Order: sequence, then C-alpha cells, then structure tokens
Amino acid sequence: MLTALYDGNCVICRSTCRAMRRLDWLNRIEFIDLHADAAWQDRYPQLAFERLMAEIHVVDGTGGVFAGFAGSRRMLKEVPLGFPLWLLLQLPGSERIGQRVYRFIARRRYRINALLGNELPDCIDGSCKMLS
Repeated sequence: MLTALYDGNCVICRSTCRAMRRLDWLNRIEFIDLHADAAWQDRYPQLAFERLMAEIHVVDGTGGVFAGFAGSRRMLKEVPLGFPLWLLLQLPGSERIGQRVYRFIARRRYRINALLGNELPDCIDGSCKMLS
C-alpha cells in the first residue's frame, strides 16, 4: 500500500491523482489532499508541509519516501496499466530527464492552472515554490 500526499489546490495535481485512481483497480494507493486532511501530520510528522507543497510525496509500506518524479514513478509501479510505463522509466537517463520535466511543471503549476482558466489560490506565501 502506498500513500500519496499532494497539493489539492493544484488542478494538475488533482487531475494526476484522479487519473491514478482510475488506474488503481487494486486500491493500492491512498491519496491525501494536504489541505483537506490534517491527519497526515500525525501519520507523517517527519514530513514538512513546505516540502510536501513543493512536490508530491509517496510513502510506501516500509516508510520509504519518494518525492516528485520518483513518487510519480513509484505510483506507476503499483497500478496494472502503469507498470509498462514504469518499466520504460527505468531506462538509463530517464530519471534525470523525468526530474527536470517534473520540476519545470511543479514550479509553474499555479501559472499553468491559471492559463487553463482555473481559479486557484495565489502562491503569495511561497508555500508552492519548488525547493532546490
């Protein structure tokens, strides 16, 4: 079982989680919106809100934490139709490229959401900045 902690104020994040739910026929992934469920703080006190807002975090059954591209890739491994894509993402160089693409989108996700016409909270406090 995996737990995915995501920014529920982000349309891209919500859409990704919705797609993963549809692929998760075996119910292997629990999705927790950081804004809607404060229980994550008791379950994962070692995870800082600022880092969670910067990129998705996926926690596996052993307590391993996968963030950003690694988290997205880890979820693909759990869903039947995602497994072939997960295999492709094991090829040499895919991690470096995947991380760059993920960070590019994550840093701009609220602007991308606005371009798509979705009204979302501003990122005035910097909580949705991508950490280096």
